[in-house]
Amino acid sequence: MQKAIVSVTNDLTTDQRVHRTCMALGKAGYEVLLVGRQRKSSLPLAARDYGMHRMSLSFDKGPLFYANYNLRLFFFLIRRHTDLIVSNDLDTLAGCYTALKWKRFFGHKARMLHDCHEYFRGVPELVGRGITTRIWKIIEDTIFPRLRAVIGVNQSIARLYEQEYSIPVTVIRNVPFRHQPGVAADKAKFGIKPGEKVILYQGAVNVDRGLEEAIQAMKFLRSDAKLVIAGTGDVFEKIKKFASDQKVNGKVVFLGQLPFQELHPITLMADLGLSIEKDVSLNYHYALPNKFMDYIQAGVPVLISPFPEMKAVVDKYFIGETIENHDPRYLAGRIDAMLMNTGRIELYRQNLTLAAEDLCWENEVKTLMGVLENLKSN
Repeated sequence: MQKAIVSVTNDLTTDQRVHRTCMALGKAGYEVLLVGRQRKSSLPLAARDYGMHRMSLSFDKGPLFYANYNLRLFFFLIRRHTDLIVSNDLDTLAGCYTALKWKRFFGHKARMLHDCHEYFRGVPELVGRGITTRIWKIIEDTIFPRLRAVIGVNQSIARLYEQEYSIPVTVIRNVPFRHQPGVAADKAKFGIKPGEKVILYQGAVNVDRGLEEAIQAMKFLRSDAKLVIAGTGDVFEKIKKFASDQKVNGKVVFLGQLPFQELHPITLMADLGLSIEKDVSLNYHYALPNKFMDYIQAGVPVLISPFPEMKAVVDKYFIGETIENHDPRYLAGRIDAMLMNTGRIELYRQNLTLAAEDLCWENEVKTLMGVLENLKSN
């Protein structure tokens, strides 16, 4: 059996796209090992249908972390037999590609697949950081044009890379497995009363996700509802303090980090799903987030920023609404208008059934299997 090693810089707990890729690799006949990092706050990993390894690193963030990770990844890869190396995003590319070249230099016919989860140099964390962005661009300019197999999460991001590097990028959309009707988590477990509506934000708690404004909006909301934030991230503690300072603790529930296996029942609790990122970077502007697709699979109407990839889906299936700005009073009005219009919400839920049937991994994986088959034959 051929072997594949998949690498990410996260701790393997919440990355659903990589999990789906690993499952597809197993179906394609590979013995799969997923490699990430161990953090002090990392949750234990439940058993999966593939191997997992987390590396303990000397640094947790910043340039030294990325350098340390890619160096460790390089030595990890060259010491192990693998037929396929899968890199995810620019922050794993250097370690994977240099290991590939090493293996080929010594006669091993390994292949490589690169997956663009986002337009990495367009992430908000790099906005205004010219030197850091230039370093990443040098790495990308050096390696990306030499890649022979590249996939990306949506057409907009694929087009950006194709225009910049003149190589084809196959679109494998970031859609979940098809979920059959399930049982929602018990609201009482999270301090939510019977009859209270649930406004859900799930995913990374990072900068410019509209969370501060959503929290402020709870002060002006007329609906009997709570905002549930499921996830953690760079500004998690800051956001918790912000909620406390705004004196809305009783209206906001923080669930922290959750394994992706536990997330769907919580999503099923929701009456409305938020994906209201700010238009501060190319990466946000062209995003098609995990949470947005998870809401669809759970039959949850959505309120989103009017970004092209998300808006195209909302407009096609008529499953939610968009916002015009992030003013807290305005957001409260938009949320109230949706939650109080039971007829419109029911129509959205009916349309979500069709959207969920179309936008599922079982349909999308067919394209990925074709990419993997081409890799095996080359």
